[in-house]
Amino acid sequence: MSTSSGGWYAILTVTIPIAGAIVIALLGEKQGRARLAVGIAAAVGPVLLVVQMLRLLGDGRPVTITAWQVGPILTLRFSADRLGLLFAAVASTLWVATTIYSHGYLAGGPNVRRFFSFLSLSLTATMGVALAGNLFTLYIFYELLSLVTYPLVIHDQTREAARSGRMYIIYSLCGAALVLLGIVGTMALRGSLEFRPGGLLAGVEPSGLVSLTAACYIAGFGVKAAVMPLHGWLPQAMVAPTPVSALLHAVAVVKSGVFGILRVLLFVFGKDLMAEAGIGAALSVVIAASVLLGSISALREDTLKRRLAYSTISQLGYITLGVTMLNAEAMAGGLVHLVNHAVMKIVLFFCAGIIITVTGRTKISQLDGIGRVMPRTMGCFALAALGMVGVPPVCGYVSKWYLLRGAVHAQQWPLVVVLVASSFLNAAYFFPIVIRAFLRPYREDVPGLEPGGHGAGHAAGGHGPVGHGMHGAPAHSPGREAPATMLWPVVLLALVTVALGIWSAPLGFIELLVKGL
Repeated sequence: MSTSSGGWYAILTVTIPIAGAIVIALLGEKQGRARLAVGIAAAVGPVLLVVQMLRLLGDGRPVTITAWQVGPILTLRFSADRLGLLFAAVASTLWVATTIYSHGYLAGGPNVRRFFSFLSLSLTATMGVALAGNLFTLYIFYELLSLVTYPLVIHDQTREAARSGRMYIIYSLCGAALVLLGIVGTMALRGSLEFRPGGLLAGVEPSGLVSLTAACYIAGFGVKAAVMPLHGWLPQAMVAPTPVSALLHAVAVVKSGVFGILRVLLFVFGKDLMAEAGIGAALSVVIAASVLLGSISALREDTLKRRLAYSTISQLGYITLGVTMLNAEAMAGGLVHLVNHAVMKIVLFFCAGIIITVTGRTKISQLDGIGRVMPRTMGCFALAALGMVGVPPVCGYVSKWYLLRGAVHAQQWPLVVVLVASSFLNAAYFFPIVIRAFLRPYREDVPGLEPGGHGAGHAAGGHGPVGHGMHGAPAHSPGREAPATMLWPVVLLALVTVALGIWSAPLGFIELLVKGL
């Protein structure tokens, strides 16, 4: 085993959540407080280690370790660079909030121990993706992420959950198979799987094999990134509990897909080969279509979680577009949006979960006056929605400003139109929710709901009784917010969306990262 002085930090970042999952599995089903403490510790540990690795990189000290030599080319290798640590920092930090929120959301429900065990294992897979030092390691943890999130998607064990889980795993495994084909193409072109700044394939002449390899990677990672038309699993996966929806959309799965695309574009192909082979131009057309079609699809959805799902499909395109434009401003905008979208979208999903838990209402048409009886929850939702549209001072405007500047700098006028049109579409599907919630009177007799707030269920399709913990206990009466373990993570993260829009330090890190790419 070869290692640098900080290599063990990477190993611990990946393995601490495994230890947490084992301890949680050994605890009794009713030991909720102990389970929460272990879950938080398993998430906080990687946060602290990521901070330490950032310090080492700042001092010019490499963070790399070869944990297992499978063969001459195949090695399980972890390496921390600024791109990987950016993703790891976002994911691990938001995992802490998700763990706390999940404790309140699932309180009193069945199979909570299993849920938290796989939640911790999912963090291991995500950290493995972030800190992968080569394509082989990235592929291993990319596959593992599909397997350990599957039990979370089917947590409720309903017929609809099983159907959605099957679709999720089929899409995921097909995407992973395409990534594997891309790896085979890379080995044929270069005979190595190591990531290199400037591109592993730098100097390779454009060819049909180069284009085919790029297509396999983009389609393979594009499945998890929900690039249209590979997005079908994502709206269906909204049958999962809301913390899982937030995990899929804001933190782990879709961001792993986007991260995989960024990693291979920048560290396998490199900017020069992307330009020479036309990879960036072709990808920008696909992503631009996904941005617009995702927003249009969101406009048509009345189910709140499904509208948020289609919003994710659209918003994730910004991150990839930033790279395809191949200039510093656009790349900075895309990477900033990786952070900003994660925080804003997790707030939106957490708010949706609170609304469903407290009132049983799953559809936007049922939300008249909900802001009057749940002002904190809907205030946070409105704040995050403003950010998604790009309204200052919420952080979303920073991403869009840099992306627009990058598009103008590259003279990509069609992309300028796409970005502007997308923002108007964002307003068209977010603002009506906020207006309905705050400016219309609250309705007690919402069609489809049983007295007392029961009836709609937390699934996208609305199945099962709704109550505290989502498993049939009496729902909260209107006029009361959710328990503190659900509400306070939302409030704190909503404040973070504003802080990120005002505080310029994270942007300085992004600009430093872009200069190194």
